[in-house]
Amino acid sequence: AGDALTLHLSSSVPIVEISIARIGSRREKVYEQKDVACAPQPIPDRASSDGCGWPATFRMEVPQTWRSGYYQVDLKTGDGSATGQSFFIVRGNGQDAKILLQLSTNTYNAYTNWGGHSLYSYHDRDGLQGHRVSFDRPISSQFAKWELPFVVWAERNGYQIDYAANSDLEFHPDLLQRYNLILSVGHDEYWSSPMRDALEGYIASGGNVAFFSGNTCCWQVRSEDEGRALVSWKQTPNMDPLFRTGDHRLLSTAWSHHLVERPENELTGVGFLWGGYHRSHGQFMEGSGAFNVHRPRHWLFENTGLKRDDTFGGEDTIVGYECDGCEMKWVDGLPFPTHRDGTPESFEILATCPAKWAPGDSYWYDRFPKDRIGAAVMGTYTNAAGGTVLTVGTTDWAHGLRGKEPVVETITDNVLRRLSKD
Repeated sequence: AGDALTLHLSSSVPIVEISIARIGSRREKVYEQKDVACAPQPIPDRASSDGCGWPATFRMEVPQTWRSGYYQVDLKTGDGSATGQSFFIVRGNGQDAKILLQLSTNTYNAYTNWGGHSLYSYHDRDGLQGHRVSFDRPISSQFAKWELPFVVWAERNGYQIDYAANSDLEFHPDLLQRYNLILSVGHDEYWSSPMRDALEGYIASGGNVAFFSGNTCCWQVRSEDEGRALVSWKQTPNMDPLFRTGDHRLLSTAWSHHLVERPENELTGVGFLWGGYHRSHGQFMEGSGAFNVHRPRHWLFENTGLKRDDTFGGEDTIVGYECDGCEMKWVDGLPFPTHRDGTPESFEILATCPAKWAPGDSYWYDRFPKDRIGAAVMGTYTNAAGGTVLTVGTTDWAHGLRGKEPVVETITDNVLRRLSKD
């Protein structure tokens, strides 16, 4: 609030209409302008990597009355023949809320192929994988798929949550100390080293984090253009210019890669190398989509009525798409982490569901056994400073909130209520 909002637009008609709404448990229209002058703009050949470079079309100051949240910008021509959409985040200040949700905006950008390229080849203009993606182009949001169902449930249940972008952890790290609990929801795949440093520092000082997400912190990226672009070489770290320097800590490849030696397990307790897919990418396509409970007496399961070996969440497939796990050993029918993969010593495995890498994914990583069966792992750990980290190890947890699954709702409430307290 108080900052300048600037829109860079291109239109084939000279006048467009702008409508802005905050999207949460309900849609709140906060602004409308019907006569915004516009003009067609060229699309540079390198728009996907270097941005569009379009001039500013519209500016306004964000009113102090606008609450922290996700705001959708709807654009249309006067006759409604053409439409467009964008979004922005009004960052919180921690004055009223004790919980901060950092949205997976890096992941939104990574999957956006507008201008020709993304960090994936499957929908690329030339069938090639890009290695740099700019935020200065129309970005395809993933908010509605994962984070919105969580936000709707939280707001309807009386939780006040502030919002931030992934990059705010890197460029505004001080904001973390204003909150008791930091949230990651859905598909939070791409993290820079400064982002991770900031969150690990927050936890080390006693802060709490809940990862209601999967495939979390899988790929290391580097911010460029003061945060307006991301660099990632992913499966080909030897092509990253940093590879030739000999210092591989910031290689833009998997955090769990042996060249980086900083597995995401050290932060979240789990990682994608020990997880994989469930009911996705041809793996466990007939799977239950449910967690199997191992330690029902943990505070996480309070008021659920669950017993050991009960399952929950299958009706809404809360274990689906991409999953994170840890190396485990089984003793008397119970799983225990081996800690060889970086999982913290105090990490406790509470529930699991089988997951597996797709065979093709195994080819690029030279130390991955192609027959490994992993798992989505729900678990938690607490450090010496009292900072508690909870992970559900699946992208699709919020689908259980959308489906109003009682156990998923109760567990989520237990986490938010306990970890957001002063």
